[in-house]
Amino acid sequence: MELTLDGSTVRGGRQARERFHDARGYGRSVDGDLELAPVEAAHILYRGDVETIRDADSGEQLDFRALLSSDAVSEIDVLVYKDLRDRGFYLSPTDEAGVDFLVYPRGKGPWDDAVAYRVRAIGERTDVPARTLGETVLAVVDEESSITYLETDRPDVQGTTEPELPRGVPAELLEDRVLVWDPPMELYEHGFYGQPLDDDGAPLQLSLLEAAALARRGVLALEESEVVERGRTVEGERFDRRLAVYRALRDRSVVPKTGYKFGADFRTYADVEHVDELGHSELLVRVLPADHAFAPRDLALDVRLAHGVRKRMVFALVGETVEWLSVSRLTP
Repeated sequence: MELTLDGSTVRGGRQARERFHDARGYGRSVDGDLELAPVEAAHILYRGDVETIRDADSGEQLDFRALLSSDAVSEIDVLVYKDLRDRGFYLSPTDEAGVDFLVYPRGKGPWDDAVAYRVRAIGERTDVPARTLGETVLAVVDEESSITYLETDRPDVQGTTEPELPRGVPAELLEDRVLVWDPPMELYEHGFYGQPLDDDGAPLQLSLLEAAALARRGVLALEESEVVERGRTVEGERFDRRLAVYRALRDRSVVPKTGYKFGADFRTYADVEHVDELGHSELLVRVLPADHAFAPRDLALDVRLAHGVRKRMVFALVGETVEWLSVSRLTP
């Protein structure tokens, strides 16, 4: 039973198809014969199911070591493929954009119409554009060949916090915050805007982000442009991105508060009725430009941090609109 490497495809006859595809989920059946991706052939060689495959161009017999050392297959793909097989999954290489493997639910295979994960295999030094993530699992192989699985999704960020707010409230713009000397109780108690300076609720300290958002809605008697300009002075262009995300969250009835203590831009609360009944925040949000490319090490750090404080890590990607990307650890 001979397997032959022909360009980027490994081919075998009917006997190979019965043994490897029909019985064990490798490759695909084409006109009754077997076609394998090189990574699948590498796994078969590694297991010792066959000793060598023949290179159609050179006639050379390639064992696992020779195939792994060739340009036909990536060692990163081989490591991820083996790990998922060892975990009891059937999986198939795919040409789908931004995806390396289709992983089937346990007990199912390429002959079933079901996919559990779409997996992209990368090394820890490979940057990943944010736009390519969502509904994909990153399998990150570190320098010691350990694999971390990160599940990415495009969540629908929504809340229920919709307080009725007054209009034209007097406020004073300071160097990098705004003070409301006689604040209506709705602002803090029901909208969770600002932080009181004292227990009696006055004055109410607002961040420049909060003040800019409230000024646009006419809640504060301040010029929005004046507050925004102050924000740009103290923070640069990053202020505009963070303000866009702050407004987007409030438009979705979600309350954003500073995430500074967690190394993020915001922590968020989906349901605020009264600050005295406030629960734990649900999300940590980091604001990034839409064309951002993630270093896997930074992703792992953010996800580990969020998990450690029982929150979900969400990235707000700011371009013409705000898009949401969540990332979490996955154990397949």
